Amino acid sequence: MVSIQSHHTIIPSNPTPNEKLFSLCEQIKLRTHAPLLYAYNKSTVNNHVLVATFMSSLSKALSIYYPLAGRLSLIDGSRWEIICNAKGALLIEAACNGKIMHDFCGDDFVPTGLVSQLIPNIDYGTPVSETPLLAVQITRFNCGGFTIGVALCRAAIDGTATMRFMNTWAKLAKGESLDPYDQFPCYDPSLLNSRTLLRNSKKVLHDHSEELFGTPPPWLGPLRKDSRVVVEVVKLTKEQVKKLKTKAAINNVKTPFSSFEVISGLLWRCVTKARYQGNGDQPTRLTTLVNCRNRLKPPLPNAYAGNAVFPTVTTTCSFSYLMQNPLSSAVEKVKKAIAKVDDEFVRNALVYIGNAKDMDLVRYNIHYPAKSVHKGGFKGNPNLFVVSWMNFSYKEATFGFGEPVHFGPGFMDSEGKAFITNNASGDGFNVAIALDSSHMDAFKKLFFGEIEEVFPISKL
Repeated sequence: MVSIQSHHTIIPSNPTPNEKLFSLCEQIKLRTHAPLLYAYNKSTVNNHVLVATFMSSLSKALSIYYPLAGRLSLIDGSRWEIICNAKGALLIEAACNGKIMHDFCGDDFVPTGLVSQLIPNIDYGTPVSETPLLAVQITRFNCGGFTIGVALCRAAIDGTATMRFMNTWAKLAKGESLDPYDQFPCYDPSLLNSRTLLRNSKKVLHDHSEELFGTPPPWLGPLRKDSRVVVEVVKLTKEQVKKLKTKAAINNVKTPFSSFEVISGLLWRCVTKARYQGNGDQPTRLTTLVNCRNRLKPPLPNAYAGNAVFPTVTTTCSFSYLMQNPLSSAVEKVKKAIAKVDDEFVRNALVYIGNAKDMDLVRYNIHYPAKSVHKGGFKGNPNLFVVSWMNFSYKEATFGFGEPVHFGPGFMDSEGKAFITNNASGDGFNVAIALDSSHMDAFKKLFFGEIEEVFPISKL
């Protein structure tokens, strides 16, 4: 349905620093690209002008966010370094015939394989030194609407910096002037270097590195031969989440739970019940990501434009524990996992990363718990990985065409992973979750059953 019209290499509009950037934090990230999708309503601008606008403004944006025009390089066996060589980003012009945009990006949007046609396809058979860190696809629909599919290398940038980059690009497309905050992002990799951070550090009191980077709990039950991953989107209103917070707080009056903590705890509990096969002693844990910019002492500059998120994990527990205890038990575990990411946690993690012998194994344990280290393939998964895209400032990326009518992950293919985003109207949350097809129906029934307990269907 989607046909590629042209490919363009976009280089920075002005000369940029020729330097190498190395950060220990980015070593645990993958060379793969995070897929983002923005959708915009009908525009009267013709295709030539539309694409020309995106090309010229992206060139200007790359002069500011110049590492995104560079390439990764492998050093010391399996560590990353960004070479700022201005080789450029990839921009693809595409058209979608026979479909209107809302067939892809309506209220019931699901990031499946069909939607992946709107995201640049990155060939990972290409040497890492030749793979663009940024690729963009502009797809025009018959209805006049268009999408911007973005693929950004995870080893180069995180979600917070991505929003700033996209919003800067959007301002340049509109011809707006940039304030100093937008003009001078920070790329000082020494800020996340263990030697720098530990120069005046205190004695290590709590080292969570082995727990964080160690092998996640494996699946101990029987395996399905016909396993396949399916994706669904479930929705929550703010009022429903408020009720869930009240329910979870019954057994915890110390500190209030956040919306992310409550939704994540609910997901973990429901997924566990859906996977249950009489294996109550099956170990499980939840992983999430935490922005460490303001958790360091001193904090990172607000304009830090690299990847500054760290994974954190809950303590491991059994299926029976999650199933037999109230919602608050799961939510409390999520809360503690996030709370422990402080200055000391980050320093210890960076030391561990700096001393790690096998970075590929460290990355695997964080990102691919559902696959076999040696043989690949799905080996079952008792765990859950939940990512927050809540409160991302995506609506600022208008490019002169109005606010996006949709923003979210482009596609998902990793079993046991979920993304939580604010919905377009701002009055609730969307949860995109990928599970084994044999568990999805049970999960949805359990999920909505939990909601109905605190918020009867008649009120929906």
